[in-house]
Amino acid sequence: MAVYEQTYKRYAGRLTPEWSRFLIIPRHAYRGVFKSKLFTAFYVICFIPLLVEAILIYLHHNAGALGILRLNVRELLPIDASFFQTFVNIQNGFAFFVALLVGPPLVSRDLRNNALPLYLCRPFSRTEYVLGKMSVVVILLSFVTWVPQLLLFLFQSYLEGARWFVDNLWMANAIVMGSLVWILLLALLSQAISALVKWRVIASAALLGIFFIPSVFGEAVNNIFLTRWGSIISLVALMSNISSGLFGTFIRTSGHITLNGGVDLILNEPPLWCSWAALFVICVICLALLSWKVKAYEVVR
Repeated sequence: MAVYEQTYKRYAGRLTPEWSRFLIIPRHAYRGVFKSKLFTAFYVICFIPLLVEAILIYLHHNAGALGILRLNVRELLPIDASFFQTFVNIQNGFAFFVALLVGPPLVSRDLRNNALPLYLCRPFSRTEYVLGKMSVVVILLSFVTWVPQLLLFLFQSYLEGARWFVDNLWMANAIVMGSLVWILLLALLSQAISALVKWRVIASAALLGIFFIPSVFGEAVNNIFLTRWGSIISLVALMSNISSGLFGTFIRTSGHITLNGGVDLILNEPPLWCSWAALFVICVICLALLSWKVKAYEVVR
């Protein structure tokens, strides 16, 4: 625009509230994510276990259907903490693959194309940028984990009665907390790896490796040294222990081994506070990596 024309005017439209500006990132990201028919089909498949869970809950309260099918579901699969924990773990498994497909390219694409200055030259802080990128993963995973699980918990409460709801309200907290911890871990890890590795395939392979390689190494440590403390480096084992602790099914003694001479060696899982502390350290490391890499300019030597 030529200066002499003097037609420039300040924007007079409605301003977006500052607290919600980071949501502009997931709003535009989802347009690209759901353009993939393969991803959309997989995201729909993620809801199949939830449909099975809803049917099982309904069958517990439908005597006619049980009579027709000649089943006694109440004895085969009681609806208790283990029931919800099982389906929460199944959905968390699907959530991992959703994060694997969506998370790695979110930050790396901007770093590779030098797009960060375009974000940060606007009234948009680094914190809001990271929150926006993480919310892409967090919102997607929430809709396949704790949100439908909480609705199914309310469905069970409606069919069973208010007394069951009051007595088992702690399970709703376990559903939400267990899922959110897993989602936060996936979001932080995927974004930290995305900031470090600029190529999607390598970033996806790195995310897979972070979950599976330490698990194999930790199991090797357990077998060689006859202990269970190797699980402290396995993200899968850490989340399994935390989930069991939230649902009240955690048993620290996981087995015993009879040594030469008839001596029994009891194998104990690490305490729950150690699992929480290990996850906290991992999250802090991811935040530190994001703080280091997410900058408007990068000096390359």
